[in-house]
Amino acid sequence: MQFITPLLPAYPELFLLAMACVILVVDLFVSDEHRVVTYALTQIALAGALATTFLTSTAEPAYTFSGMFVDDLMSDVLKLLVYIAVMVLLVYSRAYIAARAMFRGEFFVLALFATLGMMVMISANHLLTLYLGLELLALSLYSMVALQRDSAVATEAAMKYFVLGALASGMLLYGMSMLYGATGTLEITRLAEIIAGLGAKDVVLVFALVFVVAGLGFKLGAVPFHMWVPDVYHGAPTAVTVFIGSAPKLAAFAFIMRLLAQGLGAEQLVEEWQRMLIVMAVASLAIGNVTAIAQTNLKRMLAYSTIGHMGFLLLGILSGNLVGYSAGMFYVVVYVLMNLGAFGMIMLLSRGGFEAEDLEDFKGLGARNPWYAFVMLLLMFSMAGVPPTVGFYAKLIVLQAVINAGYVWLAVVAVLFSLIGAFYYARLVKLMYFDAPADTAPIAPRGDVHVLMSANGLAMLLFGILPEPLMALCIRSIQASL
Repeated sequence: MQFITPLLPAYPELFLLAMACVILVVDLFVSDEHRVVTYALTQIALAGALATTFLTSTAEPAYTFSGMFVDDLMSDVLKLLVYIAVMVLLVYSRAYIAARAMFRGEFFVLALFATLGMMVMISANHLLTLYLGLELLALSLYSMVALQRDSAVATEAAMKYFVLGALASGMLLYGMSMLYGATGTLEITRLAEIIAGLGAKDVVLVFALVFVVAGLGFKLGAVPFHMWVPDVYHGAPTAVTVFIGSAPKLAAFAFIMRLLAQGLGAEQLVEEWQRMLIVMAVASLAIGNVTAIAQTNLKRMLAYSTIGHMGFLLLGILSGNLVGYSAGMFYVVVYVLMNLGAFGMIMLLSRGGFEAEDLEDFKGLGARNPWYAFVMLLLMFSMAGVPPTVGFYAKLIVLQAVINAGYVWLAVVAVLFSLIGAFYYARLVKLMYFDAPADTAPIAPRGDVHVLMSANGLAMLLFGILPEPLMALCIRSIQASL
């Protein structure tokens, strides 16, 4: 165990915290006409955190805060991806939140504190650190959902999210307390050593595992803890929905790796949580993909689609080996990229007083703007897993990991539900290219949005044709953390 003096591994977190406090103060003196200053400072803060993370990265895991915080290759890669995702979604959201009186310091500071919570989760090596990061993220997201105070739908979504989130946090905390009672430690690496030395299964540990997996299931939005996903995705402003549905999934993956793969990866417990994840994965694939067919609201459709995608992520995790974990990491990175593009397109077509969130709003997009229709086609095909998009490769490597782990029937189930899921993605493509336009308003985004959206769509093809570099990075990151 390498301890770096004094706080080098936590420099990115300290930098982002300081910048969030600076922005909070600066925003008090900025008028509404010059609010772009707050936006620019937020992007500078994220870019600075990205540079700091890159410059402080080490080949070997480095620990600080008495071993409660770790900086390893997996944490560095996931943090860099979180910064990029948040920077991109802020660019996509700028015009949208400006048209809805949300272009304020509160939005940007909450986004930074949510990002800080993700960073703490990703680098946690202690159950308390993990929980503190999770709560910082969750409380920021609850506030962001309710930021549109005059919207009854957003307020209702925030209340549902808060109540169910508090329940899930309680279960997770109870599970952690039971782990402490059974092992006498809260440090994740020490936890693994003690559990491995216990030998036979401990009933308290199994009960703790149930509560921990339930808490993880809620944070991922996996069945049967998925009740909040469609309502929050639909009720929240789209700029907040894309935040909830993108970067936090990277932190949730790190949460699973730290807690299940590292802390509870002892031989006598792996089989137990594998069984739980199998049930959650199959149920998520079934309910997510089947229910999405009945949706006419695109945000709700993508919410149920998310539940199905989380089922695929769990398939990678339950393999319980390096190949499965790497496939899971690759899948979650690809999912975040696809989700950013899909919700970015909804915001692109929306305007003041009009939300382009129904399937009908995408009718005739091929005639209105062939390029954006093509970008959306790439995104939908990738979500459906159609080659040569990256979504196909992401699903393929997860299925390979599942088959290698001996769960051939699970792979068959996953393929069947993927075929069902392809229907509702293809339906949107059909509306864009074969139906008459329902709206003829011009689509004229800012130059930065056009460039990023185009790159987002083309990345579906690029990573689909050349997935090896990203996959190699995922394998190296997981190897360094195990």
